Amino acid sequence: MSFKKDEDTGIGSYYNNKTTIIQEARVFNESPISPRKCRALLTRIVYLLYLGENFNTQEATNLFFGTTKLFQNKDSALRQMVYLAVKELSSTAEDVIMVTSSIMKDMQPNLEVIYRPNAIRALCRIIDASMAQGVERFFKAAIVDKNTSISSAALVSSYHLFPVAKDVIKRWANEAQEAVNAKSSSGSFFSAGSSSGGYLGFGSAPTNPGYQAVPSTSYITQYHALGLLYLIRQQDRMALIKMIQQLGGGKSGAGSTLKNPMALCMLIRYAAKVMDEDPNVHQQMFELLEGWLRHKSDMVNYEAARAICEMRGVTAAQVAKSVSVLQIFLSSPKATLKFAAIRTLSSLALIHPASVAPCNIDMETLVSDTNRGIATYAITTLLKTGNEVSVDRLMKQITGFMSEISDEFKVIVVDAIRSLCLKFPGKQAVMLGFLSGVLRDEGGYDFKRAVVEAIFDMIKFIGDCKESALAHLCEFIEDCEFTKLSVRILHLLGIEGPKTPQPTKYIRYIYNRVVLENAIVRAAAVSSLAKFGVNVPDEALKRSVTVLLNRCLDDVDDEVRDRAAMSLRLMKEEELAQTYMKEDAVFSLSALEAKLVAYVNDVDAADEPFDVSSIPKISREQARQETARPSSLETIAAPALKSAPVVVAPTAAEAQSTYAQQLAAVPELASYGPVLNSSTKPTQLTESETEYVVSCVKHIFKEHVVFQFNVANTLPDTVLEQVSVIMQPSSDEVDLTEDFIIPIPSLSSANSPSVVYVSFTRNSPEEYALGSFQCTLKFVSKEVDPTSGEPEEDGYEDEYQLEEVELGAGGDYIIPTYVTFASEWERLRGGATATETFALSAMDSLKAACDSIIEILNMEALGGTEHPASTSVHTLNLSGLVAGGGGKVLARCRMTYSSGTGVTLEMGVRAEQEQACKLVISAIGG
Repeated sequence: MSFKKDEDTGIGSYYNNKTTIIQEARVFNESPISPRKCRALLTRIVYLLYLGENFNTQEATNLFFGTTKLFQNKDSALRQMVYLAVKELSSTAEDVIMVTSSIMKDMQPNLEVIYRPNAIRALCRIIDASMAQGVERFFKAAIVDKNTSISSAALVSSYHLFPVAKDVIKRWANEAQEAVNAKSSSGSFFSAGSSSGGYLGFGSAPTNPGYQAVPSTSYITQYHALGLLYLIRQQDRMALIKMIQQLGGGKSGAGSTLKNPMALCMLIRYAAKVMDEDPNVHQQMFELLEGWLRHKSDMVNYEAARAICEMRGVTAAQVAKSVSVLQIFLSSPKATLKFAAIRTLSSLALIHPASVAPCNIDMETLVSDTNRGIATYAITTLLKTGNEVSVDRLMKQITGFMSEISDEFKVIVVDAIRSLCLKFPGKQAVMLGFLSGVLRDEGGYDFKRAVVEAIFDMIKFIGDCKESALAHLCEFIEDCEFTKLSVRILHLLGIEGPKTPQPTKYIRYIYNRVVLENAIVRAAAVSSLAKFGVNVPDEALKRSVTVLLNRCLDDVDDEVRDRAAMSLRLMKEEELAQTYMKEDAVFSLSALEAKLVAYVNDVDAADEPFDVSSIPKISREQARQETARPSSLETIAAPALKSAPVVVAPTAAEAQSTYAQQLAAVPELASYGPVLNSSTKPTQLTESETEYVVSCVKHIFKEHVVFQFNVANTLPDTVLEQVSVIMQPSSDEVDLTEDFIIPIPSLSSANSPSVVYVSFTRNSPEEYALGSFQCTLKFVSKEVDPTSGEPEEDGYEDEYQLEEVELGAGGDYIIPTYVTFASEWERLRGGATATETFALSAMDSLKAACDSIIEILNMEALGGTEHPASTSVHTLNLSGLVAGGGGKVLARCRMTYSSGTGVTLEMGVRAEQEQACKLVISAIGG
């Protein structure tokens, strides 16, 4: 834990100075020891450490061992400060293990209660993985101790030990289960009285007359024990489901063993996580969640309601009971309950506004709540659930309190208004007026960015407001203090301005930025001006833009001058303008980055120019989706609303980059050079419920093909050794020769999945080897000794049959890329061509045929041709790059459909290389 360090001055700065404290550490060596002086000095040491002060290794070691001398003193308050200091210094000091015996003396059952919890917490910071088994007896006894403080200290310490000693901690499952099942807590905690003795730190010992023992009824041990049980069982899905069902107490939740509300909330989160990951137990977990809606604790009621509202694919019927519970909370006198309920309802209103609408009357009373956070969520939720008639009234209420709330809540309001604009486009004038008004108000970057993005969405989706919205943005950049926003707006003006009836009126605002702003904004303004010069046919405007760009050639910044010179040339040469400014395609940034990294790291390619033709292109819309910003509402509200992080699937280019990094780390593959292509998604070779789960990714190199088998062992009581995959070609026509296999030495459920690599040489690198392989997983199976947790010495050889792996054209050799089909098809007229006709009798529609062809070839469908407009005749246009210098390849698929014969396909292929044509034709013909 670290706090911001204040700039102390005067005596405070001297008193808490590191050098001064090190000099005063001699009080640890005084005889007799003064507990008061030592406590004060230890407090200052811990205070500095919490502020983030760094002691070097020598200083920390000296302080650490000086502190350990105080173990001989019997003052209980001093002993607790010693433990605090020992814990904080142990991460920096050397030879800390030497004090293990001193700490373990304080863990003896016959000592006073106040010593044992502190000793347990300190010991877990001192020992390492090799010593964990030696203290197992002490920890097991402490976990089941009847005293709450001792048991909780042992359980929480087990959390800290788990990452370094998993196998040892897993043997404590029975003790953790016993702590969860405890029917009552007979321990005590200590309440400070009037004569506390001026102690700063944890509560003092019971012997201190200023403290009194108070029976604990919080059942906090259950909360800590449940967390440890989950850590132990999180890899065993069946055990986890069984634990949730046993502790859940059935459909009503009344018979639950858990008495602590925080423990029940944690159990609810586990149930929601299991339900999301395993559809087979969805109904069982949902019934448990509904049962907890009737619990006597508000905390448990809310957690269950929130979990139901956030279920993936939740229906209106399923959330009805949860909404009723949250509606009751809206009228609660507790601000925390009102805030939690309205925030969850606000999130639910995005998906099921009709389900939240019955709460509108309660939410309207919260608009005037003194807590402006509650009022903000209330009004934004009303915006999502209200009708068009109520918009004007709500907008007036919003305007009234915008100045009273923080930027964080202003962003939430703006996001709600952005959603409302798209819901009720007829009210765009009112909302645009509001947004332009708040754009002039004071605010930080996140707030102004949210407003600008809202106006951007209005321009994109509501055509009637485009000109007025652009005018507001032009006024905003006159006084905008944020460079990023100015650049975004200038870029939008360059795209949308030339399409308006009067494009000349935006030139003045753009050129003002060239005169008045910094180099980054000036460069963006030059690019925006160039778009007007290239895209507007008015010759007078072109001459004006040319004059302005010529003035930019004298700019002090290189970037501005270069952009101006480039823009002037583009205005003169139509062909270049078509390629660099008008074409609706850009390089995939993830793929470009990966290829550049491989090029820089490849020593052999140092003398060769970078081949930009190997980089796939994507449409501008796809590029926007790749780099799409998350909603501001999600950015702010999601961390508070979600109990688990949202995992976003990587793009194909990002996956390629990750594979390239993994392969570069394998020494046996270092001489292969850069990977040309990796299959876009792993091929599953087993069912997901089997004992061994295997998937395959194929990597194409210039002269090799490497098969990567991701192998997972789902059996917790079995270890597999010497795990390998044997591949046999299904026919002699596969033009590959096996090089070697890189097996997995040992595979347990804990380190799953791991990777087996099988390498083949391409006998003819200029050809594209195709074919299928029969695969067998071979390994030595060994049982795990339940006592020691180690695998037994004797095992037996076993094998497991996998699905066939196919090396084909699509996904293995072809990379989808975006082009302007008509111009590129014409350009490749003089290249390699091929035309074949196929009968696809199994296809029952043109849409099914399009989907199948795209999947087989792994090529980019262009111009929306993947969606047939007719049910009888259609043309599908495809584009791709062939790995390994095969260049571009285009396919034009003309299809007809009749109910009797299915789909008839005429495929025309044009490519830069003859082999690329053959590859595409063979993929369909095979």
